[in-house]
Amino acid sequence: MRALTIRQPWADAIAHQTKRTENRTWKTKYRGLVLIHAGAAHDPQAVIYGPRPDARSAVIATAQITDCHYSDDGQCCGPWGEENVYHWTLTDVTVLPTPVPCKGRLGLWTPDADLLAAVNAQAVTL
Repeated sequence: MRALTIRQPWADAIAHQTKRTENRTWKTKYRGLVLIHAGAAHDPQAVIYGPRPDARSAVIATAQITDCHYSDDGQCCGPWGEENVYHWTLTDVTVLPTPVPCKGRLGLWTPDADLLAAVNAQAVTL
């Protein structure tokens, strides 16, 4: 099990909208369940319309990472795919009823037992 910290509003776009591509400058071989952690920082250049609860420093959802591929044109994963980055494909997104506060980290990180228990307590199967 891993967790991924994503700046807002992108974390909300994954949890509450249709964003199923996470753009990263680095690739991953990891496939499987990941906690979606909304970071403390906000991307000031982002413009997202629609539902946006804007939780910060908290796990807000779970998802499956099912693929990772490089895209030089960004066309393969529209409308969310960017060019010249790796596209991480997310599926089976499940929103937590209540965000679970915790500090994030860089990269794919391993959540501790207390965090996993707090997520499981919300009847989310990990």
